[in-house]
Amino acid sequence: MFENYKRDFSTHLILLFVSIIWGTSWAAARILSNGFEDNPATMGPATSAWIRYLSVVIIFYIWYSYKFFNRQSVRFLPPNKSIFNDMCVLGLFGVMVYQLLFMHGMKWTAAGDASVIMPINPIFTALLAVPLLGQKITKNIFYGMLISIIGVIIIVGWSPNTDITLRDRMLGDSMILIAAFSWALCSIITKKTMIKNIKLRILPSEIVIWYSLIGWIMLTPWMVMEIISNDIIKPNFTEIIIILYLGIFSTVLANVWFAIGIEKIGPTSTSAYIFLVPVFGILSGWLILGENIGLSMILGFILIVGGVRKVQIDSSRLNSSQ
Repeated sequence: MFENYKRDFSTHLILLFVSIIWGTSWAAARILSNGFEDNPATMGPATSAWIRYLSVVIIFYIWYSYKFFNRQSVRFLPPNKSIFNDMCVLGLFGVMVYQLLFMHGMKWTAAGDASVIMPINPIFTALLAVPLLGQKITKNIFYGMLISIIGVIIIVGWSPNTDITLRDRMLGDSMILIAAFSWALCSIITKKTMIKNIKLRILPSEIVIWYSLIGWIMLTPWMVMEIISNDIIKPNFTEIIIILYLGIFSTVLANVWFAIGIEKIGPTSTSAYIFLVPVFGILSGWLILGENIGLSMILGFILIVGGVRKVQIDSSRLNSSQ
């Protein structure tokens, strides 16, 4: 076992960096939405998300062109109308809805609180799998969901970050929860698209590239309306750096590295690193933003992770038996 870990040490190190990047992204988004006390944010959430995904789309297409340069048919766009329609749905929920809720939510709640709540995503995935994939809800899945929901209630109701009012935290946390639901829906639709078009051998990377482009286009009207209502705003240096960090590192590199982790050490070992993301989210909120860390946050985190893990184990068992 130790020999395997030693052999895959570089992969585990990369996945640790992924956890750090995704964890610090919450503090970065909080700064982008609010700024610092002496340096307030100048751009709106939609404009920030639009610029972020502009960099994402450019880098994704450069990477795709390089990686599949010798491939006989490089598919820069969805190959048929059916897949295009699926990509529109994925672009809507996986980019536009998720990014708008994520950026607006971070304006109202603490980075640490949001980073702890977001891992509830697999709960929504399990719920959506019932009507969309025909999966059953077992007793273990139900209890796991209940435990995670209690964890979320504890974090929202008894957050140590009382400098943000309860009303604001509830608003922001609600947006983060809906964003998690939106991402879960995106995951289910991606799986269905791959199953439905298995003969075309569509790669997960192609799906991500296609719906990133379409989602970026969908963000454009929101960005235009934001600029019209607030006049054209020039981003400051800090905002540019944060947007590039969220686009290049958090969205592109982290996802590529995570995919490498799945390929090298398997999905189970790789997914374990997701539970480190809230830890770095809490720490970055504390170190960068001066947020508080309390027992309620730790308890809520333990309950959410425990409940999600219970759901994941039973969901994997159901999938393997089908």
